[in-house]
Amino acid sequence: MFEIEFNHPVGIHFIGIGGISMSGLAEVLLMDGFRVSGSDSNKSELTEQLRRHGAVIYYGQRKENITDDVEVVVYSAAVHADNEEYAEAMRRKLPMMTRAELLGQLMRNYSTAIAVSGTHGKTTTTSMLAEVMMREGMDPTVSVGGMLDSIGGNIRVGRSEKFLTEACEYTDSFLSLFPTIGVILNVKADHLDYFKDIDHIRRSFRAFAELVPEDGLLVVSNDIEKLDELTDGLRCRVVTVGKEGKADYLAKDIVYREGALPEFVCVGPDNETAHFSLAVPGEHNVMNALATIAVGRCLGVSMDSLSEDLKLFGGTRRRFELKGKLGEITVIDDYAHHPDEIRATLTAANNWGAKRVVCVFQPHTFSRTKALMDDFAEALSLADEVVLAKIYPAREKDNLGISSQDLADKIAAMGKDVIYIDSFDEIENYLLEHSRPGDLLLTMGAGDVYKVGDALVGKK
Repeated sequence: MFEIEFNHPVGIHFIGIGGISMSGLAEVLLMDGFRVSGSDSNKSELTEQLRRHGAVIYYGQRKENITDDVEVVVYSAAVHADNEEYAEAMRRKLPMMTRAELLGQLMRNYSTAIAVSGTHGKTTTTSMLAEVMMREGMDPTVSVGGMLDSIGGNIRVGRSEKFLTEACEYTDSFLSLFPTIGVILNVKADHLDYFKDIDHIRRSFRAFAELVPEDGLLVVSNDIEKLDELTDGLRCRVVTVGKEGKADYLAKDIVYREGALPEFVCVGPDNETAHFSLAVPGEHNVMNALATIAVGRCLGVSMDSLSEDLKLFGGTRRRFELKGKLGEITVIDDYAHHPDEIRATLTAANNWGAKRVVCVFQPHTFSRTKALMDDFAEALSLADEVVLAKIYPAREKDNLGISSQDLADKIAAMGKDVIYIDSFDEIENYLLEHSRPGDLLLTMGAGDVYKVGDALVGKK
C-alpha cells in the first residue's frame, strides 16, 4: 500500500469529499500544506468550508476532475469501480487508498491514538472525550462523525501527540487503524449489506480489539454478549464499563432529572467514586459517559475533574438536538437509525415529560430496513404515534421490493398509531393539522428527515 510522507505534502484528490469523515481528513491535510481537491454530488456546509480553506471542489464526479497535479486518490466506501474518477485514477495508475487507510496512516503520527468503535454511540462518546481532553489542556487532534460546536465542525487540528477519532466497522474500515487506546461501546447487528450475520460482526470487533498493542488499553462494555470471545487472550490491558455486574467502572443509583437528564454515581477501581450529572438525556448516555470516564482516567484526569467536564457537555448536532418550539410543541431531532438507537432515543423521549411523543422516522437503506424490520417495528412502538417517511437509499438502489409501508403495516399490527406519508411537504402539513399542545415531536433518521423539523420550527 502507498505510504504518504506527511513531511512532504503532495496533491491529493478525494472522491466523495463531502462525507463527514472524508471532509475532516481533507481539512487536516490542508492545514498540513497538502494540495487538496475533491468531488461530491451536492454543495454542503462541509464542502464550502473546505473551499474557503483552499480546496478545489467539484460537484459531480467526472474523469476530468482527475487533473495532472493529482498524485494520490482517496475514496470512500460508497465509491465503486464504475465511478468515472475511480476509473480514471486507475487508468493513470495513480496511488489509491481508502478513507480508512488514510486515517490509519495519519494515526501513526501520534503517540496516543484513541479510536472509539461500536454499532452506536461513537459520535457522542468521541465528542465527550474531545471536550474532556480540550478542557484538560491536552490539545488533541479530533475527527468526529458529527458537527460539534465546541470545535466548530467535525475536525480539530491540535499540536499535541494525542489523536482521537471514531472507528467505523462498515466494510471493516476500522481494521486499517492503529489505536493505542481502543473503545468498544456495543456490538449489534447492522450493515448487513456487508456483514453476513452477527457472528461476522463479532469477528470484526475481535480483530479491532487485537489491533491495540501490548502497552495499550481496550475499554469495553460488559453488556456485550459473550464478552470473553472479544477479550480473552488479548495482549493489551482490558477495562470494562457497565451498569451492573463487576465492571471496572460501574454506574450506580441512576436517576433522571427533568428532560430525561441522568445522574449517577460512578464506582471505579479501588472503590474510587464520584457523582456525575449529565446534560444529555437517556441511559445510553450513561454508558457513553462511562467509556469517557475510563479513557479519561487512563489519560490521567481525576474522577472529580471528569465529573465537572462531563457536566458541561451539551451534545452534538443531530443527537437529541432541541430544534425549537412550534407553539406549545417541542421539536427535537436525532440521528438514530438502528433499532437499538431508536429504542434508546424514544426511552429518553418518554422520560422527557411530554403529553405525547410523536416520532417522524425515515428508514435508512433498504437492506437495513428489510433485515431488521421486526426490530424496527418493536422499537418504534415506544412512540405514541409514528409517521414514516420514504426509505433514504444512501448508497443503495431500490431493488429489494420493500418500502416504508411494509414497516407501517408491522407497526399497525401491534396496535400502534402509524401512518406512511410520501413526501416531506405532506408530512409537515399532517403534523401541523394533527399535533397537540404538549407534544414532543421527534424527527429521527440518518438521512435528511431533519428538514421536517427545521421547516416546522421556521413556521412558528
